[in-house]
Parts: sequence; structure tokens; C-alpha cells
Amino acid sequence: MIEYIKGILTDLNPTQAVVEAAGVGYSIAITLPGYSALVGSENKEVKLFITEVIREDAHELYGFAVRAERQLFELLMTVSGVGAATARMIMSAFSAEELRMLIATGNTKAMAKVKGLGSKTAQRIIVDLKDKALKIDLGGDPTELPLGDFEPEDNSVKAEAVSALTMLGFPSAASAKAVDKILKSDPTLKVEAVIREALKML
Repeated sequence: MIEYIKGILTDLNPTQAVVEAAGVGYSIAITLPGYSALVGSENKEVKLFITEVIREDAHELYGFAVRAERQLFELLMTVSGVGAATARMIMSAFSAEELRMLIATGNTKAMAKVKGLGSKTAQRIIVDLKDKALKIDLGGDPTELPLGDFEPEDNSVKAEAVSALTMLGFPSAASAKAVDKILKSDPTLKVEAVIREALKML
């Protein structure tokens, strides 16, 4: 069981980070909040708390900036019908605090907008996790990731956002159309904000 991986961030995109530790490069699936925390930390030492998802055909690592986010992710996966991919999609569509509030207030409508979720699964998440989610402390668990001032070049935002959405399972044509619409409305948005808005549209 891997608790965390601490090493040099050698590669980063909105859905994946590669961290080299003791000569081994670990490919780690991340959420949008994780990406936001890691931006600017390329070639620096970072620490990600890990959840291992082992299936017959794959051994996947999911990484989080803070333990509380990992707790929410693991709680989501205890709900029937919610696997790792869906849990990551949920945690990319909402911040940890937003997700906790949606669960606490029983906001099925907003949660059901996440791709592949549906109203029944959203209701199940709220019923199963309402008490558990409220017990997670999101404020008292400081991140150990260095935060940088890096901002993507304007002309790379679209390409990076479309690439991330495609990796999350959305068709590239639909992703590009959604990203174009979002950037036309607000060209100053950073890539993570564009992806978050696109997740609500697709």
C-alpha cells in the first residue's frame, strides 16, 4: 500500500503527473484541483497522497495534494456505481468544498450534470455520504506542494484543455467546440477553469 510519493515532478498535464522517486517514474492520475496545485512545480520536489486502484487489467495510481481530497475520492468509490474514473470526474467538476456542500445540501441536480453519473447515482452518493463527507476537515490539512506563478501561454490553453477532455473520455470534436465557446466568452481563463466549465457543458 502506497501512502504517498515524494519526488521530482518531471511531466504534467491536466489529467496526469509523472513523479520520479528513487529512479522510478510514477504515472499518477490527478484531478483539476491537483493540477492547479502542481502548476509551476515542474522539475521541483512534490508530494502526492496516493490511492491505488488495482484491477485485473490495470494498476492505477491516483494522486492528491492533501489527504482530505483523497478521503473524499475514496468515499466516492464506496458508493455503488462509482468507480475511480467517475470519482475523478466528479472531483474535477467541483472543488472539494463545493462537493461537500452539494452532498450536505442534497443538491442532486448539480451533481447529476457530471458525465456518466445520472440522477440515481447522484442521489445514492448524497444518501450514502452525507454524514461521512461532513466529517472531513478540508481546512486543516495544508498542502505540501510548492505553488508557482506559471500561467499557460494563451495559444496553448485550447490545445491543453481539449487534450485533457479527450483523456477524460469526451469526443475531441465536441470538446473543441465547447472550449472554443468558453474561450470566446472569456479569453483570459486559465486551462483548469476552461476544463471545469467544459465539464458542465459536455
